[in-house]
Amino acid sequence: MVGKIHSVALALAIALVAAAPAMVQQAMAQQIGTATAVNPSTEGTPPGGSTTTLTVGARVLHKERIHTSPTGSVQLLFLDKSTLSIAPNTSLVIDEFVYDPVSKSGHMLTKLTQGTLQYIGGELSHQGAVTVQTPAAVIGIRGGIGIFSQGANGLQAGNLKGYQSIQNGAGTTNTITGFMSIIPNWNTPPGPPFPIPLDLAIHNLTIVSSVKGQTGGGPTLNGLPTTDFGCGTFSTPSCSWSPTNTGENDALQLIIQATQLGSKPTPPPPPPIINTGAGVRGP
Repeated sequence: MVGKIHSVALALAIALVAAAPAMVQQAMAQQIGTATAVNPSTEGTPPGGSTTTLTVGARVLHKERIHTSPTGSVQLLFLDKSTLSIAPNTSLVIDEFVYDPVSKSGHMLTKLTQGTLQYIGGELSHQGAVTVQTPAAVIGIRGGIGIFSQGANGLQAGNLKGYQSIQNGAGTTNTITGFMSIIPNWNTPPGPPFPIPLDLAIHNLTIVSSVKGQTGGGPTLNGLPTTDFGCGTFSTPSCSWSPTNTGENDALQLIIQATQLGSKPTPPPPPPIINTGAGVRGP
């Protein structure tokens, strides 16, 4: 009997020793943000941990991998007050996140493997310390609001506000508010910037948002109108979108104004005012 107990204790000790590195790694994992809205299903895999389905309020850890299903989407809020809105069929990893709340300094690197994400800047992007890496290019962000889609045909990098520097193995380009670039692959130079088509901007805004019947993981708001974007499936290239409330209207106007602003030439300075002695007159 004593020998059997000894064997069991030895086996248990060996199991604990084998599991210790993963347990320690998970315990030391740093929380860098929180899931503030989740539509089923979205999964997270922390470093050294197992894959779990995310829910509202879930901790987001450094080096965590995020994956959404064909109907899943999630919004992540980070310590520097930036957000990532992640569309269905998207895979990414929060590869680096360092932030000092006292000095408001650090850096963030997100690796997007496939799918679509929208980044809205916080303290780190104000310093130009945010990078999105994809198979086709690496994008440095200052600002700003950016939306990025990586698929079989390459990367679409849209700049809704701020400044972006897009670089890969074949070249570099820069975009400003209202412009975008298409990058087929790592060995092809980024395409020249052009104004973001309005239907594409609306489509991208749509797929990172909750659709009819989804609540983002919060309580059902009975009696309130729910927008049906009329997109059919998430792979539809363009959508028929009719705003039904003030928030959506404001978002649409922001996109329209950004696109118009980005496509207009810089106006010349106003003519000088001439003082003739008898009064002030213009030209």
